[in-house]
Amino acid sequence: MVQMLLLAADTSSPSGSVAILREDSVVGLIHTVSDEPYSSRLFRHIDFLLRDLSLELKDFDLFAVASGPGSFTGLRVGLTAAKAWSEAFNLPVAGVSVLEAVASEAGAGPSLRIPVVDARRQEVYYALFDGNGNQQALAGNECVAAMDELVADVRSRAGGRRITFVASCPELLASVAESFGRETAEYELVSSALAPSIGRIAMSLARAGHLADSLTLDANYVRRSDAELKWKGQ
Repeated sequence: MVQMLLLAADTSSPSGSVAILREDSVVGLIHTVSDEPYSSRLFRHIDFLLRDLSLELKDFDLFAVASGPGSFTGLRVGLTAAKAWSEAFNLPVAGVSVLEAVASEAGAGPSLRIPVVDARRQEVYYALFDGNGNQQALAGNECVAAMDELVADVRSRAGGRRITFVASCPELLASVAESFGRETAEYELVSSALAPSIGRIAMSLARAGHLADSLTLDANYVRRSDAELKWKGQ
């Protein structure tokens, strides 16, 4: 059986990553934390991985990219690159939620997984996932809110379930624990290299036939950019 070859990229934050997977196995990974624009470092890192593994972009079966939420500029670079590859090689592409990727890194076991990502402006992106082992389903919508609003929302929706907050930033996870209460939930710190998780989720989407193309791939910013808010006069 021919194994699917996938290129996955996460450009949603300064802690970005690029991974190459054969099915669910990672065969190449670059993870950096930098303020260097993705318009330069993304393609340099991809070129390095391709040369290191003696591959070309035309060798892949599927492209996967973080679709948000996160840095507006970073996400646009990643999505534009993925759209271009999809169009150039006539291949499918998968846009994967950053919050879903973070949640998927949590340990196995039934719980309400709540991935949390820094949204700046003293706010966080978060979502609730019904998790059971490696399977999880989004419950409701992905949100952006201040910390006290997150706490109130989660308490109202938990319904007595065991809660696991998941984050890749230790300072953010500590802030959630301080606000929510260390005795009333579990807290799990996961890797900030999200490209492998994005790739594995994309593989699952491919097996289920739920993929996009260069025309339908889109971002999920969760909130509108400053430029859009000013343009709309809000």
